[in-house]
Amino acid sequence: MKRLSPLAREDRMTFWCFIAPWLIGFLLFGLGPILASIWLSFTNYSLFKPPEWVGLANYRELWRDPLILKSLGNTLFYVIFAVPLGTVGAMMLAILLNQKVKGIAIWRTIFYLPTIVSGVAMGVLWRWIFNPEIGLANTLLRPVLGWLGIADPQWLLDPALAKPAYVLMSLWGMGGGMIIFLAALQGIPEHLYEAAELDGAGPVRQFFVITIPMISPVILFSLTMGTIGSFQIFAQAYVMSGRGPDNATLFYVLYLFDQAFRYFRMGYGAAMAWVLFLIILGVTVIKFWLAKRWVYYEGEA
Repeated sequence: MKRLSPLAREDRMTFWCFIAPWLIGFLLFGLGPILASIWLSFTNYSLFKPPEWVGLANYRELWRDPLILKSLGNTLFYVIFAVPLGTVGAMMLAILLNQKVKGIAIWRTIFYLPTIVSGVAMGVLWRWIFNPEIGLANTLLRPVLGWLGIADPQWLLDPALAKPAYVLMSLWGMGGGMIIFLAALQGIPEHLYEAAELDGAGPVRQFFVITIPMISPVILFSLTMGTIGSFQIFAQAYVMSGRGPDNATLFYVLYLFDQAFRYFRMGYGAAMAWVLFLIILGVTVIKFWLAKRWVYYEGEA
């Protein structure tokens, strides 16, 4: 084995000194809880009594729990509509804010600001917006709906409108994706558009043959991160409506929270968490497998 020089040993020691705080934190607060949750998912644990090994009982109960399917259905509805709308909306917003006009930096700041609002604060704000009596949504819609003879929407109190209301609320956070798309758009070489224009390609043609392929890795990133985040929607639902009418807004993580911290079924909650992890992992793997067909990476043959 080759002996290290004093300078190399000093560099190695410096490396370990710098990385040690992160490693310690990860082992104590990351890897440790992850391994513990795997074990707890096979136990009956209520926080107040020692865990009791029950094997696969928690996972078998998942298949028999009707609210599991209900919460998964609610969550899938939110994911299917909120993620594509948020991605497309962020991309269109980035294209609008990529123009070289006076004061564009101010508009970019305005559209980005909502993303720094916490989930709880956002939930309180949108609960007021969707209030059937004094909310901003119905205040703006009431003159038009009254003229058409349509009653005021009940939003979070209506099982048919509760989930669409959450999808509308999700568009509030498009500013974060907008910034990423804006950076991707500004990284596209101008000569590609110039060459396409010389060949007679119009704006629409340029958008589909240049813009979309060049920013396709960012589209994949936005879809992936949006999917992972949407599967874990919790804070807004907890603040705005809870389970909602007829469990219309009983999202998966909200139900997980109820089982683990309201009914103190920590083992069952851990099993639910690992099922959600496998679902998200499976969706992500499929998404990356399909990405080979439409994502373009500059420099690849």
